[in-house]
Parts: sequence; structure tokens; C-alpha cells
Amino acid sequence: MSDLETTAPTLPISWTTYDAVLFDLDGVITPTAAIHEHAWSELFKPWGFTQQDYLTYVDGKPRYDGVRSFLTSQGITLAEGQASDPPGDETICAMGNRKNALFTEILERDGIAPYPGSIAVMNMLDDAGIVQAIVSSSRNARPVLAAAGLADRFPYVVDGLTAAELGLAGKPAPAMYLHAARLLGKEPQRCVVVEDASSGVAAGAAGDFSLVVGVDRGGNREALQSAGAHLVVDDLADSL
Repeated sequence: MSDLETTAPTLPISWTTYDAVLFDLDGVITPTAAIHEHAWSELFKPWGFTQQDYLTYVDGKPRYDGVRSFLTSQGITLAEGQASDPPGDETICAMGNRKNALFTEILERDGIAPYPGSIAVMNMLDDAGIVQAIVSSSRNARPVLAAAGLADRFPYVVDGLTAAELGLAGKPAPAMYLHAARLLGKEPQRCVVVEDASSGVAAGAAGDFSLVVGVDRGGNREALQSAGAHLVVDDLADSL
């Protein structure tokens, strides 16, 4: 914890004492976690994939890492394949690409709306002149932002495509968050990380960010705390 806070943070959060806020997208700004979970459940249906499996093995991780993590838990080893593999079951990449196709189908069919509490925090930050960025493991971050009417809201979006292009390690490594802080010209010790996944919280903690806020959308509070969240809320509206 930086000099900004010498005691455990409490509610409401003093957002304006920080220089920047770095938001995860799925489950923090938009309820896309439900769409991701649905898509993962369809992908891994033959193995009886559960919500706990989602939280343990794939939540917050880059797509191919999630495939590899869950299959390893089942004692299954597949060839890695290439990112260009068509959607299928023959390789890690093919399965990841099939999951992406399922996600896109659900998103286009059902659409998405941002969480009102998250929008309230973002509006407050805008009014206070606090810069913000999106840091998402998903390669679909920009289509999700567009579907939610937020395509032009953030000056920088560091997503799964960015990580692949720049060779950034995915969460729980802090590389993506550190890159976003550099893009904004801010020191990690002056930034807040907001995450709903334990892997993302661990990334914020590993990056020595001043405040790591966990958002528990249901049943993940202890995991977020164990991963290093300084504070856990049920909804960002609770932080105001």
C-alpha cells in the first residue's frame, strides 16, 4: 500500500485522492461475465463445467490460458495449435476460438448494458478529472464496449489483443495493468485497480498498485480477499 493510505481503506472510497483508475471490463463495467460463463459452459459441457470451475480455472484469464487451465484440471493434454486455428476441439487454440464464437453469438443476440453503479463511479471520476482505462484479458473488449455504448469512453483499452501484440503476460501477472498505467503517464502507486476476478486482483496486488478494489458479483468475496484485494464491494455504487 502506498503513502496515499496508511490504514485499511473503508467505504466510501476517496476516489479523488488517486491519479487514475484502471477498470477490468467483464463483471466490473458490464455484466459480460455472465455471457462468458455461458460460453465457457457450452464449450466444456461434456465435462459438467460448473460455476466454481469458471471462477477457479478461467475467470479473468486470457482465453487460451483458460482452456489450458481447465483441461489440465481434467487430466487432458492437447496440442497448443495456432491462433489461426478454426473453431473446434483439436487444439487449445481451436477450443479457445470456439469459445469466442459462442461468446460473439450470445453478445450479438442478447446485447449488453453497463452496471448503473459503475457508470455512476465513472461519471464522478470524469467530473473530478481522474483519468481511466480498461484492462481486460478479453479479445472482445472493444466490441463489448461498443455494444454497451461506451466505445469512446476510455482513452486506452488494454485487452487480449494488446497483450498478444506486445507480448504482455496475462493476468495474474501485472504486465497489462502496468502497461495501462504507463499509457496514462501515471505511477502504479497513484492508481486504483478495480477487478471482479481473483486473477485480476492478484495482478493488481503484484503490480504494487495503491488500491485494489474487488467487486463480488456473487460468491467470490473470500477469493478476492485472498488474492490481495484491499477492499471488496458488491457493486461500485457501494463505494460512493
